[in-house]
Parts: sequence; structure tokens; C-alpha cells
Amino acid sequence: MKEIPYYYQDVDFDQLAKSSPDFAAIIAPAKRKGFIDFKNPKVVQQLSISLLQQDFSLQLTLPQNRLCPPIPVRWNYVRWIQDLLDTSSPTYRDTPDPAREVTGLDIGVGASCIYALLACSTREKWRMLGTDVDAHSLACATRNVKDNGLEKRIKLKQMSAEDPLLPLDMLKIEELDFVMTNPPFYDSHADFLAATKRSVDDESGPTPVLTGADNEMIYPGGDVAFVLRILQDSLKLRERVQWYTAMLSKLSSLQQVLAKLKEEGITNFAVTSLQPGRGTKRWGLAWSFGDMRVRNDVGRHGELVVSVLPQPTVQTVEGRGKMSREEVGRKVDELVKGLEVRWMWKETRGEGVMVAKENVWSRAARRKKKFEEEGREKVGGKAGEISKAKDAEMKEGSESESEDEEPVALAVKITCLEGKLEVRWLQGQDHVVFTSFCGVLKRALSTATNDDKV
Repeated sequence: MKEIPYYYQDVDFDQLAKSSPDFAAIIAPAKRKGFIDFKNPKVVQQLSISLLQQDFSLQLTLPQNRLCPPIPVRWNYVRWIQDLLDTSSPTYRDTPDPAREVTGLDIGVGASCIYALLACSTREKWRMLGTDVDAHSLACATRNVKDNGLEKRIKLKQMSAEDPLLPLDMLKIEELDFVMTNPPFYDSHADFLAATKRSVDDESGPTPVLTGADNEMIYPGGDVAFVLRILQDSLKLRERVQWYTAMLSKLSSLQQVLAKLKEEGITNFAVTSLQPGRGTKRWGLAWSFGDMRVRNDVGRHGELVVSVLPQPTVQTVEGRGKMSREEVGRKVDELVKGLEVRWMWKETRGEGVMVAKENVWSRAARRKKKFEEEGREKVGGKAGEISKAKDAEMKEGSESESEDEEPVALAVKITCLEGKLEVRWLQGQDHVVFTSFCGVLKRALSTATNDDKV
């Protein structure tokens, strides 16, 4: 299935009008007036309906009294979740796996059921569960699912306001790959009206009309309180869900939730800014209790302030002098083969994946190993034989097929380049362990070779 990119630019209205006669008819008066009236609900709805048909081949029916989803920012959220899962797979892939079966939960599907439709229409192996407290919204959502022939892969459930937001036990589900939500942003009607006034006063971009039900827009404490409620549930469910995610309305909301994550000792998180073109800017946050690490450009996606950035999952290690890629590769291979780790090296590509059950490269670990070897009456094998034996367990052509039950202290992918190498953190809970291994690689590349000596 073709991968659909993020929306980075404003919607091309002229192009959309060419592909959608209904949209062309709607904006014809706008062309004569010289502007598009985004306060007109019919214009906003037709824009979403036409864009969804053009870019995703989806049909959408929307009631007048429920929120109309702006497609670009909604898709960017779904696309980011796809990247989260694609780059934190147990197989250590950084690319989509068309065979991987994924199940997600959308909390508050709304009348459009937009997130489930986007997710399942772009990934054939994905399934979605959706919940909502509003019977009217669920009835509309059910119609949209049926109209797009996705009844077998999208299941909807009405909940009550008192039910848990993450009802895995109620739904008789053991595990989920991800949870997502576009929560009510406003604390009260007064908060909503104040935000609307700020949008009207801001002349930097269009101000679309909001025609949603109270449960879609208002929640005591706003989006922060809603997401913190999910966080509290996640502290109980933990690894039953790989990624807990949420969209947030403001940077301050993101910062408040992040502070609580850190307070709870959660260090595996990812952040994105969801702003297509000049549209309204939103933020996305994801956290995990597992140890799989997303690719760096996914974990720190979009335009972000330094204070919200997670720890980097990639380091570039510079070599000494002018070394060819082959020389860099030889040094790396020689170093890692001497460690008691799992190591799969692809010499022709200058790439390797290392999996370590513990830190075996520190000075303390090396001293311990030397002491144990000296204390044996009979030395059993040369250094590196354990590594070679475990290499044979890894299938050629795969990054990792590890099914060991033992915890992994560190897994990295090393890519050798001319004069340097790139180290991608794949798995592990401790960033210090990752950086310490990068330090060992740096010292190895700094060691003079025979070619360096005069």
C-alpha cells in the first residue's frame, strides 16, 4: 500500500476544485469575493469531505451539530503514530512492515470516526476500536464506517462518562499497539468563548467555525486533565499498550503533561508539532513503558522548543583523520566481535546490529571478565566465540529476530560512513548505557591505524 506523506503545505484549493465539483461550486463565490469564508459550516464541511475523497478515497457524512475534522492535522497525527510503530518494532525495522497486524484505540471517535478511517484505509493490516459517550456521534460514525466498507476492521463501542478511558478489561482486550485521542480542549464555556475571541483577533490565518457538542469541546480541566486521566490509567496498564498518545491544543498543555510524565519516571516518550502549512498548530505526545526506541526524527518531530525534547536516539561518532568507510567498518567489527554480545555484521553495507544483555564494555566489566578468565583452570574458547555463536542464531537478511526472554540492556544499529559512523539506539531503558557505548566506539575510531602512522 502506498505511503501517504505528511501535510506540510497549505491545501491547494484550485487543485482540489479541479478534482471535486462540489468543492468547486462551494468556493466559486469565494473566488469572486477574494476570500474563503471559513466561518461558513458548509464551506468547512465540504473542504473536509472533498479532501478526504481526493487524498484517501474515503466517503464522509457529517451532521451539522458535531465537529467537522480538519483533515490535514488529523492525518498528520495518524501518520506520526504510523512512524512511531514502524520505528519501534521488535524486529528493529525502521520502515513499514506490511505484514504487521496492529490494533489501536481511539478515545472519543466523534461523528466522523476520522482517525479510525484514516488509519485503516492506509494500512491494510490495521484494526481500530473506537469509543464515545455520545450516542448520536456513534450512530454517525457507524454509518461512515459502513459507507467505506470497513466494518470488519473498525469496531465502535458506546461508553459512559464514568467508565475508564482505557477500557481494555471491559472490552476483553489483553493488549493494544497504541491508544490515541483528540481530547476536549476547553475547561468551560467561558474558556471556549475566550479562545474563540483570541482566534478572531489573530489575523494570521483563517478562523474556522466550531459546531461541536459540549462533550467534544469541553471537559473540566480541559485537555490537560483529560490526558492526565489517561496517564493515570496507563500507570496501571503499563506495557499492555505499546504507545499511549494524545493530541494537545497548546504548548503549555504539552509542557504540563510532560512534567507529570517525568514526575512518574517515564523517560521513553516522543513529541511532535502538528502544523500543516499555516493551519492551527497542535502538539502530539506519546509515551511508552517498553524499551523500544523510535527513530530520532520521529521522537523529535516538527518544530519544537528545547524544553520538550526527549533524549536523542542517534549519535554521530567522528573518526580520527581521513578513514574510508571500509576502515571504519573494520574497526567497529573488530571491537564488537570482542564483546560478549549478539552481533550481526553486513560488511558490504557497512551496517551492523548489536544486542547486549548487559554493559560488557565498561572498564569494570572488562576487569571482571579478565579476572574470571584468569581464575579458570581451563580457558574455554577465545574471546568473541560467544558472539560468533550467537550471530548464527540471527537469520541472514533480518535486523533482529531475538525472542529471548532476558531483558536487553542495549540494542543499536551502527552505520559506517566515511570518517565516521552513526549509532541508532534501538532498544534499552538507560540513555547512559547508550552514550557509554558510543564513547567506546569513539575511542576505537580515535586509535591510530598503521596507515595513520608515518
